[in-house]
Amino acid sequence: MKRLFSVLMALALACTAMTAVAQSGAYAQLPWQKGPVTVQLGSHASLKVPEGYAFLDASGTKAFNELAHNPPSDKDQYTLACQEWVAYFSYEDVGYVKDDEKIDADAILENIRNGTAEANKERRARGWDEMSILGWSAKPEYDTQLKSLTWSILGQDEGTHRKVVNYNARLLGRRGVMDAVVVTAPDKIAAAIDDFKSRVTGFQFAPGETYAEYQPGDHVAAYGLAALITGGAVAVAAKKGLFTVIGGFLVAAWKFLLAGFVALSTRFKSLFKKKTG
Repeated sequence: MKRLFSVLMALALACTAMTAVAQSGAYAQLPWQKGPVTVQLGSHASLKVPEGYAFLDASGTKAFNELAHNPPSDKDQYTLACQEWVAYFSYEDVGYVKDDEKIDADAILENIRNGTAEANKERRARGWDEMSILGWSAKPEYDTQLKSLTWSILGQDEGTHRKVVNYNARLLGRRGVMDAVVVTAPDKIAAAIDDFKSRVTGFQFAPGETYAEYQPGDHVAAYGLAALITGGAVAVAAKKGLFTVIGGFLVAAWKFLLAGFVALSTRFKSLFKKKTG
């Protein structure tokens, strides 16, 4: 992938309590769309945002990522959030990805660590804490019925030593892949994944864009399932023996995402309160 848009809430990150409260106010001022509402994820898909959840479009997500100290992306990203987690969505226009490839989890993890090392150069340049990859929280798993690839990575903020989990899902379509990344605190990951899965049922590709609607002659991606985890551009270059020239692309292949706001202030929590009466 050119950039992982990399989706969520890590409580009390690298700030003091006073700074955290100030940040939570900044997050609350972003242009959130509160559910229930149906939103567009670009021109390729839509998502039903339920009551008690909120959504940011591409421009809002860009501002959110800056607050969360996430490296910038060269593609549109969208945010779905609640009090316990945040999910990022983005579309990869890579073509039809064949799902008949065997996945080597150990090799993939090594590539992710390399990508994170490169991404840390950008974090250092911006004065942000570096990240380290501790290992799999859940190894890659492909659902042949739903046409989705999922996995979880456990990482650590090297400045605060706080752990954070990125849960990843790749939803395969006819002409590309919808990326989803869920970020939360490690002790909340199981509940966050269950909740996310129940909400993503409101996701659907646009008519003519589903995996099942593939037609002979459609563009086929140059790589398979493993590259959806490590980054397509890097995977293709690696197969061609171009490691000496792709160091800069490793930052694009893997970016460990944070959710930098703290859901502690009453002002921010009110964003997710369900309507009454």
